[in-house]
Amino acid sequence: MIKTTDMLLEDLNSYANPKSKLSRMVKNGECFPITKGLYETSRNVPAYLLAGSIYGPSYISFDFALGFYDLIPEAVYTVTCATFEKKKKKRYDTMFGTFTYRDVPSAAFPLELVLMQEGEYYYRIAGPEKALCDKLYTMPPVANATELGDMLFDDLRVEETALLELDAEKVEMLSEHYHSTTVKKLAALLRRMKK
Repeated sequence: MIKTTDMLLEDLNSYANPKSKLSRMVKNGECFPITKGLYETSRNVPAYLLAGSIYGPSYISFDFALGFYDLIPEAVYTVTCATFEKKKKKRYDTMFGTFTYRDVPSAAFPLELVLMQEGEYYYRIAGPEKALCDKLYTMPPVANATELGDMLFDDLRVEETALLELDAEKVEMLSEHYHSTTVKKLAALLRRMKK
């Protein structure tokens, strides 16, 4: 379970020196520091369950979400997350794994998110269409459909069958919120592929 320093000190207020007790708990492997002021009580929690607590507001997207939905064949070990209006990328290297955060447009941020639950943990992840739009938004613009195809199938190694399973109407709706010609071209490509 994720706990802040204050929560843990409150739990330990029956000790003469709660801060010393917390230090001993960390030393003894009873709780594990994630980032400054944030701890996890279990060593074996999958990293992605912690992503939203480390830096936010955020949701899981980009490569990690594309891998989660089997849109790309590679295993993704860095938990990649989207934020908005933060103006700079963030990276956290923790004992649980590496987390990266980068902006997407504010208008696109709240759209097509899925709230997932695993045990007592909740996390937000972009739907497959949103994850791909987020990823394309961060890449250099393409001039035409051929370049987009090269980017999708060669650079990102998106599976064509997985691409065909995406909801073209969702991509169309999302494309209005990115101000990205590449995302608009994706919407057009999906329309053509599904005819």
